[in-house]
Amino acid sequence: MALIVQKFGGSSVADRERIFNVARIVANTRNAGNDVVVVVSAQGDTTDDLIEKAAEITHDPSQREMDMLLSTGEQISIALLAMALDSIGTPAISLTGWQAGFRTNRAYTKARITKLDTERIESELARNRVVVVAGFQGLNRMDDITTLGRGGSDTSAVAIAAALHADRCQIYTDVEGVYTADPRHIKNARKLQEISFDEMLELASLGAQVLNNRSVELAKKYGVELEVLSSLNPIPGTIVKEVADVEGMLIKGVAKDDNVAVISILEVPDVPGISFKVFGALAQKKINVDIILQSVGRDDSKDLTFTVPRSDAELALAVLRENLSRIGGTDIKVDTGVAKVSIVGAGMQSHSGVASSMFEALYEANVNIRMISTSEIKISVIIDQAEADRAVAAIHSAFIH
Repeated sequence: MALIVQKFGGSSVADRERIFNVARIVANTRNAGNDVVVVVSAQGDTTDDLIEKAAEITHDPSQREMDMLLSTGEQISIALLAMALDSIGTPAISLTGWQAGFRTNRAYTKARITKLDTERIESELARNRVVVVAGFQGLNRMDDITTLGRGGSDTSAVAIAAALHADRCQIYTDVEGVYTADPRHIKNARKLQEISFDEMLELASLGAQVLNNRSVELAKKYGVELEVLSSLNPIPGTIVKEVADVEGMLIKGVAKDDNVAVISILEVPDVPGISFKVFGALAQKKINVDIILQSVGRDDSKDLTFTVPRSDAELALAVLRENLSRIGGTDIKVDTGVAKVSIVGAGMQSHSGVASSMFEALYEANVNIRMISTSEIKISVIIDQAEADRAVAAIHSAFIH
């Protein structure tokens, strides 16, 4: 007997028909002789609807109350799915995140899991029940409800799989696996049979929306084999696991991220400690910085340019303006009309010509590069957002046949 953790996203449980479709998938897995734990997200656009309801009340809700509000979406899903399973003869019980043992830190809306006590889950499995768990949520040490941020249900599922030493964690979505590019925009995108944790982590971090990067980090850390597959089309998906052989380098995917803003601080003093003051101030507000460029010093000053998530651009600008007298500099500019396009492939560093081929494809597509970042398994460029789809198509055509 195997233990399988299955996670279903909001689109998979969006209405009655899809809830029963999920129930049949779960029942079939259990009837094959497996123990099953199911993690579900809020139905369809429920989370967005709840955010809109909060906006009707106030434009500045407390993060604690937002967590209290948003956590209700998953509770609706787990109750309905448990009812559906019971109605088709599969014993099931629904558990909230805290009933399932999730404890987190105190960072409302972006909480991190600090502890997972699986005693209740194991007890219910021993009673021959399918356990349906609300993803995305937990309790902090004040017993306040917290949520795990974007993609939190993926993280919940992987955490349960790791804690229970599950045989596999299946992530069901509305696509059939991990593709070399977004198949909705690139017609010849190919589904991958398997991909390494590192490659998947880069793709997730760079804008691919199939898996949340925190869930991939957790899976890699604890060796949880993932499978990404469709809840609507019963065919094999993509396996995400540790892949040892990277000698035959292959570009695994092209990703686009629109959630990017470029911030430039002009003419900051060319003295030690300026970068610390800038990025230290941003770190205190938990603003992630990605690509960083610093110009060559001239006339005792330099320009500092970097990217942040577009969703954090307004806050970053406020923080920097508040600290401008301490940092120095004559002006701060923000550009939100950009996108990040990236290629990912293990073994890239040991194969020459990858960067030149990418840049050639962009040149032939008449796309101007504004910033470049590289690592062992990825190359990212910042370009105008209006050119992003054309850039992805050109790069995909150059590398993936």
